[in-house]
Amino acid sequence: MPNFPRRRAKNSAAQAKLPKTSRFSRFARRARGEDLDRPRHRGIYLLPNAFTTAALFCGFYAIVMAMNQKFEHAAWAIFIAMVLDGLDGRVARLTNTQSEFGAQYDSLSDMVSFGAAPALVMYEWSLRGLGKLGWIAAFVYCAGAALRLARFNTNIEVVDKRYFQGMPSPSAAALMAGFILMILDLETNISGLEMAWVSWGIAIFAGLTMVSNVPFYSFKDVNFRKPVPFIGVFLIALGLALIAIKPAATLWPLFAIYGLSGYVVAAWRAAKGKKVSLIQTEMDSDDPSERH
Repeated sequence: MPNFPRRRAKNSAAQAKLPKTSRFSRFARRARGEDLDRPRHRGIYLLPNAFTTAALFCGFYAIVMAMNQKFEHAAWAIFIAMVLDGLDGRVARLTNTQSEFGAQYDSLSDMVSFGAAPALVMYEWSLRGLGKLGWIAAFVYCAGAALRLARFNTNIEVVDKRYFQGMPSPSAAALMAGFILMILDLETNISGLEMAWVSWGIAIFAGLTMVSNVPFYSFKDVNFRKPVPFIGVFLIALGLALIAIKPAATLWPLFAIYGLSGYVVAAWRAAKGKKVSLIQTEMDSDDPSERH
């Protein structure tokens, strides 16, 4: 009896090229009565985006409090947004719920919490008295934060992970909000005009430092599983005690030191003959295996 070849379906060749998992997925979706021509719905992870939404709320709350002349509440809201912003990414990595939507949503939240909110709070607190120079300084800071976030998203794959290219926007926001908290807590006798000019300098410094190429240590290569000397644990405990005793007067000096540390690192790299640029293709490395 002659053996005739079996007749194949028209789309058998296309199905043969699909991976087994894809064919099984299509079979399961067909069994559930789903339309195969309709694109599958891409869900949004709840847990990390809830932290991002909370940070966005804190930024919006800071703006509202500044409009109501409650600057202490506004400044603390920015610091709470910093904590929430640091948690959302770690929660996403721990729960394996990273997504492109989460990354873009986080950038938009950062723009509100660490870009628009600190600029408006500082303007309402002291920069308003300088007229045009006041709102120009606030705009320079806000634009610097926007450019900093956009550059971070585009250069994330080519920048040395040990450093940030320019001051991070949360640190710049802490520099602005921390200064307000410190002055409100100390109750100094500095006149309003003098305070406005100091605020103007801080806003310009933070805005320009965010868009500079100055390297700021990112602390991403710190190994928390590695043993540390006893003095290290003692210094951490001492720092927490100082923050707990006088948080408003302690936080701003810490972030001011961090804001100046980038320029110290840049000067040290220049003195060693290393390039200040953090792009990995241009970075000088002591270890040849780290060069890309």
